[in-house]
Amino acid sequence: MTKHFDAIIIGAGQAGPSLASRLTSAGKTVAFVERKHFGGTCVNTGCMPTKAMVASAYAAHLARRGADYGVTTGPITIDFARVMARKDTVRFNSRKGVEGWLKGMPNITVIEGHARFEGPHEVRVGGELLSADQIFLNVGGRAATPDFPGVEDVPYLTNVSIMDLDTLPRHLIVIGGSYIGLEFAQMFRRFGSEVTVIEKGPRLIGREDADVSVAILAILEKEGINFRLNAECIRFAKRGDEVIAGVDCTAGAPEIVGSHLLLATGRRPNTDDLDLDRAGVKTDARGYVEVDETLRTNVPHIFAMGDCNGRGAFTHTAYNDFEIIAANLIDGEARKVSDRIATYGLFIDPPLGRAGMTETEARKSGRKLLIGTRPMTRVGRAVEKGETEGFMKVIVDADSKEILGASILGTGGDEAVQSILDVMYAGKPYTTITHAVHIHPTVSELIPTVFGDLHPAT
Repeated sequence: MTKHFDAIIIGAGQAGPSLASRLTSAGKTVAFVERKHFGGTCVNTGCMPTKAMVASAYAAHLARRGADYGVTTGPITIDFARVMARKDTVRFNSRKGVEGWLKGMPNITVIEGHARFEGPHEVRVGGELLSADQIFLNVGGRAATPDFPGVEDVPYLTNVSIMDLDTLPRHLIVIGGSYIGLEFAQMFRRFGSEVTVIEKGPRLIGREDADVSVAILAILEKEGINFRLNAECIRFAKRGDEVIAGVDCTAGAPEIVGSHLLLATGRRPNTDDLDLDRAGVKTDARGYVEVDETLRTNVPHIFAMGDCNGRGAFTHTAYNDFEIIAANLIDGEARKVSDRIATYGLFIDPPLGRAGMTETEARKSGRKLLIGTRPMTRVGRAVEKGETEGFMKVIVDADSKEILGASILGTGGDEAVQSILDVMYAGKPYTTITHAVHIHPTVSELIPTVFGDLHPAT
């Protein structure tokens, strides 16, 4: 017998549970399907557990620098089991919170199992056949495995399996010099592992401006992380208990010998086992569900939120997807994906906070630009904290005075950039910030100064 609902939501990431709350509060009946862990990537293998580990790594780093602050400390050791236990407490408590919240909602039926489409309105979960007037996908993504020679012949870690290590790697080889790879590289170096990062490109995090990439490389090299850039013909082999990574680089040895291998080379959507074709839902060449500006698929009553739609790869964009759908379907408001401004962070220490365009993107736009920069060595709060790595950079349209983008690499950069983002959303000129009075001593107080020191881009 088919059980009918007003809505079916598949996946308990950042968007799904919030949408369920809105729908059930509006009196709608909802079937909610989750096949594994409530909370999605952020709660289980992404933001929360990794940032808990970053916090432990920062504590170790700061303890080692005790003498810089006039604090006498003894030898610093890492209790890796306690680090991982703390991480698990953070993620398990959050997972239970999401599960309890969902199961406590009125008008909801929570089903744990693998959902597959049987038609445009029908979804099967095990032996149960469900139907609904509207269906919402929030199935997320997973690590992509690169097709390097020998990769199937060696044990390797992903951002998921590295969360379950019970011993600290002696030498961690990281494939991929971008956001995920760099966060793990720094934290494990601070835990005491030798770390080598192998990147095919000529510089780290190629999505960022070159000056940001250069600064991050210098910061991480200073901590003792080894880098192999321009790495071609990456290949793997096993030698006893060791993993061998072979590379062809312009400099350096042709082989790196490590105890553990982490593949951090991108993500792929969890859409390949939903039988989307039975519902007539289109995906692109990479498997992402194609959606319009309101997150509606080509099948009008089916929507896709979060990482699986290819319109954002972050917790905050997934949550905004929920807000867009709720606004259009429940609140009678017209909101769309293109309303949002690109923003994200790289959570190494110091962090990178980003908003809007990079300088490279702004130059390609053909606009007349004004650019302002300031090293963190000239930010009083950073000097007081003894954390002066990095810099601030802002980009402005010279004619309209519109803020186009900002990069803040430095202590508190992930928080300070939000004040710039708010002015961008308000549609106000950069002079709104230059006329503002900020709290002293903070990192944010120098943002008006950076905008006050703009100069024409050459």
